[in-house]
Amino acid sequence: STMEETDREAVATAVQRVAGMLQRPDQLDKVEQYRRREARKKASVEARLKAAIQSQLDGVRTGLSQLHNALNDVKDIQQSLIDVNKDWRQSINTIENLKDVKDAVVQHSQLAAAFFLHFFAVSVPEIVRETQDLIERGELLQAHRKLMDLECSRDNLMYEQYRMDSKNTHDMNLIHTYFGDMQKLSEELAKQLWMVVQRSLVTVRRDPTLLVSVVRIIEREEKIDRRMLDRKKQTGFIPPGRPKKWKEKMFNILERTVSTRIEGTQADTRESDKMWLVRHLEIIRKYVRDDLLVAKTLLDQCFPPHYDIFNKLLNMYHQALSTRMQELAAEDLEANEIVSLLTWVLNTYTSTEMMGNSELSPEVDVNSLNPLISQNVVDQLLNKYMSTLTSNIIGWLRKALETDKKDWIKETEPEADQDGYYQTTLPAIVFQMFEQNLQVAAQINEDLKTKVLLLCLQQMNSFLTRYKDETQLYKEEHLRNRQYPQCYVQYMIAVINNCQTFKESIISLKRKYLKIEMEDTLSSSHTSMDATLDVIAKEGCSSLLDEVFIDLEPHLNELMTRKWLMGSNAVGTICVTVEDYFNDFAKIKKPYKKTMTMEAHRRVVVEYIRAIMLKRISFKNAEERKEGAEKMIKEAEQFRFLFKKLAAGSGEDTEGLCDIIEAIAEVIKLTDPSLLYLEVSTLVSKYPDIRDDHIAALLTVRGDASRDMKQTIIETLDQGPSQPNPNYVPIFKEITVPTLTVPKLLK
Repeated sequence: STMEETDREAVATAVQRVAGMLQRPDQLDKVEQYRRREARKKASVEARLKAAIQSQLDGVRTGLSQLHNALNDVKDIQQSLIDVNKDWRQSINTIENLKDVKDAVVQHSQLAAAFFLHFFAVSVPEIVRETQDLIERGELLQAHRKLMDLECSRDNLMYEQYRMDSKNTHDMNLIHTYFGDMQKLSEELAKQLWMVVQRSLVTVRRDPTLLVSVVRIIEREEKIDRRMLDRKKQTGFIPPGRPKKWKEKMFNILERTVSTRIEGTQADTRESDKMWLVRHLEIIRKYVRDDLLVAKTLLDQCFPPHYDIFNKLLNMYHQALSTRMQELAAEDLEANEIVSLLTWVLNTYTSTEMMGNSELSPEVDVNSLNPLISQNVVDQLLNKYMSTLTSNIIGWLRKALETDKKDWIKETEPEADQDGYYQTTLPAIVFQMFEQNLQVAAQINEDLKTKVLLLCLQQMNSFLTRYKDETQLYKEEHLRNRQYPQCYVQYMIAVINNCQTFKESIISLKRKYLKIEMEDTLSSSHTSMDATLDVIAKEGCSSLLDEVFIDLEPHLNELMTRKWLMGSNAVGTICVTVEDYFNDFAKIKKPYKKTMTMEAHRRVVVEYIRAIMLKRISFKNAEERKEGAEKMIKEAEQFRFLFKKLAAGSGEDTEGLCDIIEAIAEVIKLTDPSLLYLEVSTLVSKYPDIRDDHIAALLTVRGDASRDMKQTIIETLDQGPSQPNPNYVPIFKEITVPTLTVPKLLK
């Protein structure tokens, strides 16, 4: 059996343990000690075993007791169920008897509905008529009160019907038809409300209570809407026509009104009025500002705060304006119209004239308003403006020049400015046009102003080249027939003066419209314009001097001839003619006039020396040489006097040129031929550009030097040193000596 096996196992284990303890002889002494230890262990194990068995017994006792209780409970329940069953069987008869009550309730409801319908069949039309009258008399609050009562009755009736029999659509439709006129009433009342809302900005000034009534009606309807929606969540029933959403409709109507107000301000088209856009924008500005002021000061008080009416209106106006500005931007606008639109959109809109009005703040903050049109559209408009302006400026400049050219052939002198200088209107017209376009561009922004200035100066540059070509043609035309145009000299003076005016105008335009840091971008075009203007002025001056010298030609041809020696007054005539021309030239502005005087002085002296070198006379004896030389010295003095007078106040050195004539006269006057070489070498050292042919011609005019003597003098001169005046401008190099007659004279 299991017990015996366990005993055997226990004995075997014990034997093993004892054998383990008694390995060595000395361990025998400790046998007693080992025995006591084992006895203690055994006692401990037994105690633990007892405790475990005790607790097992307790658990079994508790379990038995609970099973016993459960059995009793089950018996009780069984008894109760028997009782309930008995009661239920007895009450079935009672329930059968309650069917009569249920039928009575249904009948009662139907009777109530019938009574209601009868009552409404009689009284609804009457109430509808009264309500209609109230609406027509404008007593909207009372009318709405009656409408609410009618709707309330209908809705309750329908709700009862729905509760009794939600699938009975026939009865529902019947009720709906009874109250058919009521729907029209609601629409009629709404129409009246929307008329007041449309005119709210006017109404609020004339009759604010009317507007307040309208808002109260809308608020009542909103409350009913909310109630009906709540009931729908609970019961699934909602009366026809709900929710009315009158508050939402009111905002939609306001929005439409605002759009219409802004669109309706365009009274004219471009065909009927050039200024249509300016007018349109100005009316918008005034309307929007005034409307918002009314909205802030009066309208705000007629609405509950949660309507946030002012901000809603502000957004509506902003949106409507944005739409309108985009429509305008998409039209085919002219340059000035683009400027009007951009100035309005970028500047006027946020200025104190409009949204920045102090009375609108702090509610309106211009910094937080979105742009009316996108940057992209602004850029497109600006590009279009610049390209239109470019072609306009080219056209205007061409037209201005054509008009100016017509003046050049007039038979009346050009006008003079306040200082007496001749001028034409060309510079004034051109720069006035530039100014106007720059002022317009400045209204928009700095960047555009700079672009327009660059454009103006760039076009000015090509315009001046055309101006130069036209003055050249004018000069050539005149040379073909000097009688025509009659006032050629005066108009050429005006052209020269215009060059100075153009220069000054370009500088003042840049100073006024160009930022210092932009100077460099223009310096090259400015330099080229100045250069072109100098060329025009210089060619103008030289053409005027050509005029003078064409008139002087017959008198210059008389110089250094027999006739001249016999006492002709050619130089006197020359001086009078030059002075006469210079009375006109006094109308030339200073810098150019000074150049003219110096050039005239130089050309007279060159022509005089050329006359000597032409060898038209060869003096026969010392007497003639003395007479001729003295005449030359006297004439040099006449020239000196004339040009001193013409150059009065310009501080110009006129001495040197006439000295050359006197130096040549000294060579001719010399009586001792042996000193001739010395005299000639002095002349050459002063004026080192004198060539051999000049000296040969001079000796020929003297008339007493043999061929060998000329040869010797010329050959010896080549070795001589030169000491010219440092201010000396070579004059002989432009004088040619006729060669044909040289061989004859040298024979």
